[in-house]
Formats: sequence, structure tokens, C-alpha cells
Amino acid sequence: MRFSELDGAAIGVWGAGREISSFADQLARRLPSARILVAAFDSSPPEDVRETLRAPDVRIVTGAEIVPALSACEVVVRSPGVSIYRPELRAVREGGTPVTTATALWLAQRGGEGVIGITGTKGKSTTAALAHHLARAAGRSSQLAGNIGVPALDLLDSEPAQVTVLELSSYHIADLEIGPEVAVVTNVFREHTDWHGSEQTYRADKLRLLGLPGVHVAVINGRDPGLTEALAVPASTLANPDAASRAVHHQLDGIVETITYGVPVSWDVRDGGIAFRGELVASAAELPLRGEHNALNLCGALAALAARGIEPRLPESLDGFQPLAHRLETVVERQGVLWVNDSISTTPESTIAALASFPGREIVLIGGGQDRGQSFTELGRVIAERGVTVVGVPSTGPTLIAAARSAGVVAARALEAANLAQAVAWAAEMAGPRAVVLLSPAAPSYDHYADFEQRGERFRALAISARCAGP
Repeated sequence: MRFSELDGAAIGVWGAGREISSFADQLARRLPSARILVAAFDSSPPEDVRETLRAPDVRIVTGAEIVPALSACEVVVRSPGVSIYRPELRAVREGGTPVTTATALWLAQRGGEGVIGITGTKGKSTTAALAHHLARAAGRSSQLAGNIGVPALDLLDSEPAQVTVLELSSYHIADLEIGPEVAVVTNVFREHTDWHGSEQTYRADKLRLLGLPGVHVAVINGRDPGLTEALAVPASTLANPDAASRAVHHQLDGIVETITYGVPVSWDVRDGGIAFRGELVASAAELPLRGEHNALNLCGALAALAARGIEPRLPESLDGFQPLAHRLETVVERQGVLWVNDSISTTPESTIAALASFPGREIVLIGGGQDRGQSFTELGRVIAERGVTVVGVPSTGPTLIAAARSAGVVAARALEAANLAQAVAWAAEMAGPRAVVLLSPAAPSYDHYADFEQRGERFRALAISARCAGP
């Protein structure tokens, strides 16, 4: 279903967040004969919801009213945070009422043409920001939308760019009908099981992006075994640099073409820098981001642009790129101690990558957050192996500390704090000269904060005011 096909329709929405607000604005200005008749919420809606939805006569429903009210509409547009696996939405769909998102409506309207869609458990925002920056550096007009940038429907207000970089979450992909011309998956590991119902469903929803109508090229991370195994990528493609001319592109079922990065025959990380087909093109010192995982994100961005025939010059095309907040963000360096905000790290895997970004330096790690059934066994092993001091905060802090101690970390270097303020104070006391105090929680934030940004801002304020024990 395309946005333009809603003209005259009776519409239901679930939620009134950023994407729904954009949808309502575009609807009022472009399709005035369409009407939002029903707005569903889990609890009481915001007081200004009628103004937000530009629908003064909208019917507000909760609880048992949701299914019959939405089913009476011709289409339902959900906020991405509302799971398609909720029994209410299952009932609405089974009753014959289409359910979609504003992003899906825009993608269908555009037909995916010229769009690079980027998803992944981690790295998608950075990869999208890099692709957008590099496209512009290469002289192309580019737009950035989705989870990062503007809501996709806001792009209706401007002429289509030569490249549109669209960051897509699994929440968007689960019921997309049309995909982007170039589909990128950075990695897939356990996350968002509360929304999807299981890890298997989450993985399937992520990977369905690659097989959607409209996708011409799939770009995947060859270093992620979850991707290469699920897609049955031939081992020769990943390891044979002599086969570069024929092995970078290979066929997968239902996909026109696939480009694999993070392997010797394509864009890859070498000595912390970027290499193409084994030839170094940008050293680690010339990259704007810290860590091998971010160098790999850059490889993904370059591979995606190559699929559109765009080849930025490195390293000069990276000039002026600004790292995103809350992603290995340097907050302050005082008394030789570097304070780093990596609040975006909501999985053990991303925290392991963050720890690897500071080779040779003492690290005091602050971790813990909402319990989503994460396993900290491997993270505990890495903490012990690296000699990291760890301070745990609720709610998963005790589990993280137990994993670290089980791996051999002595009790004095694995402490449970009551809250983030206490964790920062203890970290300041324990940090030695040239140490890194790293907030990389390995868990979501929703047990104590509205989102990872709020958690990162709190850490930033505490870090700036902290006093280290050193001279």
C-alpha cells in the first residue's frame, strides 16, 4: 500500500510518536479527504493527542475497545514500537484490515528506488550516517531518514535525492511489503525478544529485508556467522582474495545480487584501517571513529554505495564526519582518565566490541540495565581476560558481576552499585592513570530511563562532575 492510496480512507492509528506525528501532518496537508477516526493506546494518551494527530474528532480507545474500533477502519497505521505480534493486531489483520507503518507507506510510494536500507542489531545508525556523509562527499545528493534523520514521510516535502539512506529497525521490517533497492544487514544477534516473541522470530524479521520485492542488491557482513550461516554464503567467497573479480558478487535464493564486506575480497578491516581487495586505502589514524567494529561499519557503508555505483575517495571523503552521540563518545579527559559514553550498547556483543576499542589501556566498565534475558557469560570471560574492573548497576548488574566473578575476576574488581551515580563515584576512585571509564551497559535502559539517550546524558553529567583519585 502506498501513501497516495489513502486518499478518502478511514484510518486508525496506534500510538502518537514521532513517526505517527509525521504521518498525520502529511495526511492533513496532502490527502485532506482521508481521516484519522481511531487512535489506540495502551494507556491514557497525551493530552495534546488530538492536535498531534490533526484530528479533533478522533475516537480514543484503549483495552477491549481497540480491536473492534481498529477493525472498523479501512487501514491501520501503527507506531513502530507497537508489535505486530500483539494479539490485538493479529485479530485486526485476521479480520481483513491492513496494518502498516508510515515508513512502509513511503517505501511503497517510492518503490524502493534509489534507497539504501540499513538494518542490524548494532551499527546501523553509524553505518547509515557514514553512507549519507560519503555519498555527499562523492558529489551525490543524499537524504537521511528513518530511525536516524527525519521520518521517512517527511521526505515527501523535497525532491527525491540521488541517494536516500534509510535506517530500518526490525520493528519496521516485520511487515514491510516493499524493500529498498539496496538492503544492508550489519549483524544479527539476540535483541528485542519482548517485541518479537523469540530470538528466532527476531532474526527472521531482520533477514526478511533481504528478500523483499524491490531489493536488487543485498549487502551483508561476512564477519557475522549468524548472517553467513543463515544465508549459506560460500566459504570461498569469504576467504579467497585471488578470486576478487568473480567472488565479491554471488547469488542467493531470491536475491538478484549480494555483496559481502568484511572479507579479503571486498571492503575489509586491516590493522584497524580500511582495505579494498587487500589494498590499504585508509589507515586507522585516518578514520573518524574508534574501534574495529566502527571500521567494519565503514566497510558496510562503502559496500552499499558501491552497489549504487558510488565510489568515494578515501580518506579525504571522511573529512568532517561527526560521530554520533552515545556511541563511544568521549565525554571528558581529566587527570589522565578518559570518560567514554557508550550508552547505545544494549547487548553483550556490542559491549565486547567497545572493550576491544581501547587496546593496552586499563578499563573500568560500568554495565547493567533492563533484563531481557541476556547471557553475560562471554562478556564475563572477556572482562576477566582483559583485566577489566567492572561496576554493575541495576537491573542486570548483579548478573553481570556474577558472570565476571565466575570467569575469575576478584571480588574487589567486580562491584555492585546501587545506581549510576554510585557507579560513577566508585569508578572515579578505582581508575588509575590513563584509565578509561566506560559506560557500555550491555543492556537496554528502560528499567530506569526513558531511553539510552537519557541514560547517556545522565552519565555525561556525572562524569563531568566526577573527581578522580589520581594526582
